[in-house]
Amino acid sequence: MSTTTTDAVPVLTSVEDTIEQFRDHGYLADHRMGTTVFLQTRLEKPVLLEGPAGVGKTQLAQSLAEVTGRRLIRLQCYEGQDESKALYEWDYGKQLLYTQILREKIGQIVSDTTDLTEAVDRISAHDSVFFSERFLAARPLLEAITSEDPVVLLIDEVDRADEALEAVLLELLSEFQISIPEIGTVRAKHLPLVVLTSNNTRDLSAALKRRCLHLFLDYPGPERELDILRSKETGLRDALAARLVEIVRGLRELELRKAPSISETIDWARTLAVLGVDELDATVLSDTLSVVVKYERDMRRAGEALPRLLDPNAVVPEGHGHGHDHHHGHGHSHEHPHPHSDDDLDGREVRLAKDSPGRHDTDYYGAPGGLDRSRQVNQGQGSRSFAGRGARKRPV
Repeated sequence: MSTTTTDAVPVLTSVEDTIEQFRDHGYLADHRMGTTVFLQTRLEKPVLLEGPAGVGKTQLAQSLAEVTGRRLIRLQCYEGQDESKALYEWDYGKQLLYTQILREKIGQIVSDTTDLTEAVDRISAHDSVFFSERFLAARPLLEAITSEDPVVLLIDEVDRADEALEAVLLELLSEFQISIPEIGTVRAKHLPLVVLTSNNTRDLSAALKRRCLHLFLDYPGPERELDILRSKETGLRDALAARLVEIVRGLRELELRKAPSISETIDWARTLAVLGVDELDATVLSDTLSVVVKYERDMRRAGEALPRLLDPNAVVPEGHGHGHDHHHGHGHSHEHPHPHSDDDLDGREVRLAKDSPGRHDTDYYGAPGGLDRSRQVNQGQGSRSFAGRGARKRPV
């Protein structure tokens, strides 16, 4: 339907220029990332970013829009998402309203028809009026294709979408066009810069990956994460920020349901700065741990690991309140006490006191004078009992 055009002057001139411009907009890209983004702008291919949640995949798309001066259009994917929510929908309410308004005009069109079939044929000749772009509600994918200005299209968490939507994306990502049965094929006016993100909750199809440049983002190294923390101007002193990065990296090595993300590290640094913390200790970190840890089980594991992360040589005192392994993941030793320890002697004395004779009154179950259910039955009594049962007649 429309002619595809490209920008005459590239915004990013080289890999180094890409890294520098992203840095100017607050995103610290390494050389591999800068190379991928630069190639995207020159090869006009989508980029698929894969990796754990919270490593900056979505932020990269937002920074790309800022660097290139394009509007960001975002499609947030989710399980069970209808294709119409991603592509387009017909505005049936608007169609009905126009039908009511034009009722008199429609009456004039069919006024001279002789039967119902002829009237339907006469009205059907005007179907294109009600199935036109006037009544088409564009969703993110179609909006990116029909935009009058170049845009960045972010398809976020594509791994959460059903495979049916993934199949729809194949035409868009290969031809930058969308087929609408009632209208025809709509081609992009300007090629969008497409960024897809995935948290690897499921494997994407080979056909989808083949259409994209691929970049795997993992948690950054300590130096780069500290640089990211500095660039956000959290207000935390540099020495404390470096120590905080080490602690967060230690938390990520635990078997947590959700590891702390980079953005949560930034939030933790800002939290500690707001509290005016001059030194990182177990108390202040435990009080603010919920900034980076979001599940109760993870809170217990992280809380138990904090003393060791603060001081690898720290010794956790005995009797810290976790006498049994309830799958907290803390890895402390729970050996049985020595047979001659004071605690064990105290325990035996308590048990012996409970077993002393005469401690119950006569009404207690099993006590002298009480209900004695433990009396013995001799062999003769048992035989007579069973014999009596055998001689008893059954009712007819």
